[in-house]
Amino acid sequence: MTDGFTSPADRPASEARAERLRDEIRYHAQRYYALDAPEISDAAYDALVRELEAIEAAWPELVTTDSPTQRVGAPPSTQFAPVQHARRMYSLDNAMDLGELDAWLERVERETAGRPCAYACELKIDGSSIALTYEDGMLVRAATRGDGTTGEDVTINARTIKSVPLRLLVPPIGHVEVRGEVYMPKESFARLNAEQDEAGQPVFANPRNAAAGAVRQKDPAVTASRDLSAFMYQLADARALGIESQHAALMWLGEAGFRVNPDIKTCATSTDVHAFCEWALEVRNTLPYEIDGVVIKIDSFALHDELGFTAKAPRWAVAFKFPPEERTTILREIRVQVGRTGALTPVAEFDPVLVAGSTIARATLHNEDEIRRKGVLLGDTIVVRKAGDVIPEVVGPVERLRDGSEREWRMPAECPSCGGAVWREEDEVVPRCTNAGCPAQRLERLGHWASRGALDIDGMGSEIVSRLVEGGLLHDVADYYSLTFEQLVGVDLGRVKKDGTPQVLGETVAAKLLKSIDASRTRPLAKVLFGLGIRHVGSTVAEALAAAYGSLDDLLAASEEDLARVEQVGPKIAESVRAFADNPENVAIVRRLQTAGVSTAEERRAPERPQTLAGTTWVLTGGLERFTRDEAGSALKALGAKVAGSVSKKTSFVVAGSDAGSKLDRALELGVPVLTEADLIAVLDTGDLVSPGNAGDTPSGAAS
Repeated sequence: MTDGFTSPADRPASEARAERLRDEIRYHAQRYYALDAPEISDAAYDALVRELEAIEAAWPELVTTDSPTQRVGAPPSTQFAPVQHARRMYSLDNAMDLGELDAWLERVERETAGRPCAYACELKIDGSSIALTYEDGMLVRAATRGDGTTGEDVTINARTIKSVPLRLLVPPIGHVEVRGEVYMPKESFARLNAEQDEAGQPVFANPRNAAAGAVRQKDPAVTASRDLSAFMYQLADARALGIESQHAALMWLGEAGFRVNPDIKTCATSTDVHAFCEWALEVRNTLPYEIDGVVIKIDSFALHDELGFTAKAPRWAVAFKFPPEERTTILREIRVQVGRTGALTPVAEFDPVLVAGSTIARATLHNEDEIRRKGVLLGDTIVVRKAGDVIPEVVGPVERLRDGSEREWRMPAECPSCGGAVWREEDEVVPRCTNAGCPAQRLERLGHWASRGALDIDGMGSEIVSRLVEGGLLHDVADYYSLTFEQLVGVDLGRVKKDGTPQVLGETVAAKLLKSIDASRTRPLAKVLFGLGIRHVGSTVAEALAAAYGSLDDLLAASEEDLARVEQVGPKIAESVRAFADNPENVAIVRRLQTAGVSTAEERRAPERPQTLAGTTWVLTGGLERFTRDEAGSALKALGAKVAGSVSKKTSFVVAGSDAGSKLDRALELGVPVLTEADLIAVLDTGDLVSPGNAGDTPSGAAS
């Protein structure tokens, strides 16, 4: 294995040996990570890596960016820069059952006019999409899917994934963008959750979430520790390489050094496609990774060009989604959970059961009316599943298995947390605790403030929050900003280690929490509004209020009538916001937040372009060719326009792209001017409203 090399003291010999080692390590890495066919032992592989590390330590100038030693140990990144994809990463239309799959196959056969049409069938890996860019064979960038057009730069993390080659095994070519799925093997997922549980940290719901979170870690060493892998399945521009089919593209990816799923099949008929889908459903639980369906693509790229795309998905591919995996178990109890607004929600507790890759023992039953509708009794044998393979839900009881011991459940008349009175308004299905000082509500409000959608205090999970409340350190959200290092270190997490000693909050975690709390002071006003937990004020309404008022002080001073005039607010939300502002305790918390340095006002910047569209409201519908609807909406807002999600008499203009539907019909019904994408481009280019000849008519390509 030493190939005559004895010492790193000789630079020319060291350089030659290092290059040979890199080639050898890449070869064996591909055999192990991509082909699952190693030729040498782990110990022999590790010896090669250690020898290369020794040479590079002695001669740092010999380190190359694509060296296998550079996968880990890079400095943590501080942010994820946006990345524009070379070509849009489309999502796929779904076929939720064999009937919908048959409908898609029949449409393809009609549109290809009976010409021979083979299908490439691939397992649908349940992971996180990634795009890898190579220049002259070298990995230069890795990006998440994002919105399909723009993703996040996660290159530093992707370099730690051993099945992602840093240099291609084919001769250098120009620019290549490769797409695939990063996933976490089932065994690695189980080990990670065991470690999380041991450390007193929240466990992950499923391998997909764990993989997505690992790819977006700020510290690449954390990503490296998560044991991720990746399958590649697409070239963004295969035709530039002279590749004319999906099967040929997969073969090229394998030759280039990428890991390609071995369970792919080219099917000549719809019967063969059916057989592959049924086989995949049978073997899904025996695979070492999670799958949630089968992707069926027309094999010929010439037919891809002919069939094209809808606004959101290719017409030449479909995802056959597996039906939700269902299991039976025993319903032992229905407990009531009290939310941050006092809402009482019944939660089913049942014997733990493995469903779609993870063990579940609880599921929300939403409200008492839903329990009656489903006919669920305490003690029932129930059917459970995960909606969308993610959210646990109770399907219903297995009535034939009842033995007479089952009993009806009723919503309690008192709050299970504080004993306060419970009230249910006539027009609502959810009863609420009327005690503003309810401990359960306090916990939920504190947890909501720290959540990712609000102030995003990383690491401040429900368990730590509850312990801080029990210790008298947290009473309301303003208390977060008076916590000290000495108060956090040593907090008992209520768990016991394997050696019998209590699990406590360590110095490292305490320091990270304080850093995250400090970072939360500068979150945007919309995040603060959402975090305050004002009833009926979700993230969208919070953004509308922040844009309308610019500061929390101005918002709290607004009348109910003024609030109701804000787009997306209305009388009910306005009443709720005004009620929050009229409560002296709430105002006191806001003042303490301001004193603690939490930002409660937006920095008003002069608009970069004249606000020529101020006072107009636009609705976008259908597919646009030049940009996504989000991009078009942002461009309109930059000119002062409001962009709404539905058409009303207040709508000024509707922009209708291809396959526009009910919004276009509503616009024509109300007489709202309808513009084409060309009209929109003219408005955005000039900043002025145009008077299109077809305004009010059905634009070319739009559905009537």
